[in-house]
Amino acid sequence: MTFTTEQIAQLARELQESEKSRVQIEHFSKRFPGMTIEDGYAVSRAWVQMKLAEGRKTIGHKIGLTSRAMQQASQITEPDYGTLLDDMLFEPGDIPTSRFIAPRVEVELAFVLKKKLEGPQISTQDVIDATEYVTPAIEIIDSRIEQFDRHTNVMRKVFDTISDNAANAGIVIGGRKMHPRELDLPWCGAILRQNGAVEETGLAAGVQGDPAIGVAWLAMKLAPWGECLEAGEIVLAGSFTRPVAAKKGDVFDADYGQLGRFQFRFV
Repeated sequence: MTFTTEQIAQLARELQESEKSRVQIEHFSKRFPGMTIEDGYAVSRAWVQMKLAEGRKTIGHKIGLTSRAMQQASQITEPDYGTLLDDMLFEPGDIPTSRFIAPRVEVELAFVLKKKLEGPQISTQDVIDATEYVTPAIEIIDSRIEQFDRHTNVMRKVFDTISDNAANAGIVIGGRKMHPRELDLPWCGAILRQNGAVEETGLAAGVQGDPAIGVAWLAMKLAPWGECLEAGEIVLAGSFTRPVAAKKGDVFDADYGQLGRFQFRFV
């Protein structure tokens, strides 16, 4: 790690201020060209700790950059992850646009755990055994760190995204709750409509071949930090569509077939 404790705290404060003011900040990776993935997670953790100190509660985790296309675009070989907090959880219906800077919508599956997942060796079977149910979920991602540099139009690096709590901002859960053994997980699919038009379609196989693989990966990634996936937590397994930009007035319809259908609107 290249960052000092003071730098980590300073960058976490900048993210906190950006979220509250809804004014994006420039890339950390431009200011600190030697920044590492470990630095990114250190900043993200410090920012989450700041939120917990203000009274927020952890409700789970999200996995991002799960598709090969996204990993290649970000020049990485594995996903990233962030923390879900209680104020990010929405029910289908009205979503306040004022909560976000540049919201985008992704189609995912959420695993809700009934047992703890911890340790350096976790299999997909362990994930299935530890899951109470799988349910449709929409992740609302956002950018406190600007996506494209305001001066050069260069895209932010993965270190920036990781610092930014893996671009995590909101989660909408709806539809049916089903045990993963009742489903052929890779073949779970969804149709996302925006204002009546089909904007995206996809299969959960787009998430590393099987969304349970990502959940196992995350449990193993948390182990060196002395952390784990706790019983009762929600784990967003990763998007199987591209992100769709959302603005005030947009109505989204997420149809997951046998897993159900729900709508939400940015107001």
